[in-house]
Amino acid sequence: MERDDLIQDHKYSVAANHDEAHGVEIRKKIWKVTGILTLITVVEVLIGAFIKQYDATGGDNTLWPYVKIGFLVLTVVKAAYIVLIFMHLGDERKSFKWVILAPYILFILYLIFICLTESSYWHEVFEGANSINP
Repeated sequence: MERDDLIQDHKYSVAANHDEAHGVEIRKKIWKVTGILTLITVVEVLIGAFIKQYDATGGDNTLWPYVKIGFLVLTVVKAAYIVLIFMHLGDERKSFKWVILAPYILFILYLIFICLTESSYWHEVFEGANSINP
C-alpha cells in the first residue's frame, strides 16, 4: 500500500528539515509560549484570589475597577499572543499583523464601551427605582 502523505515525484515529507537542532528550537519555542501563558494565567488567578470586590467592612474596594480593567487587558494580551503564535501570525509582516489584529481590537474596545454604557444606564435605572419606592 502506498502512503498518501507523500507526493509521488518529490517526496516532500521525506526531504523536509527534521534534524535535531530544528527539533530543539521548536521545543524551546513551545516551552517559552507555555511559560508566558502560564505566567499570565497565574497573575490573573492571584489577583482574583487576593483582591476582593468588597473590603472587610463590606464597602467597595477602591482597587476593584483597576482589577477589572487589568483582567480585560491580560485577557486581550493572552488572546493576541495565542493568535500570534498558534495561528502563525507572528511570522508575518508587521502591516499584515495590524490588518488582522486591528479590527478585533477595535471590536473588543467597542464591546467594552457598550458593556460599560449599558451597565451605567441600568445602575441609574435601579437606583432611581429604589429612590422612588423606599
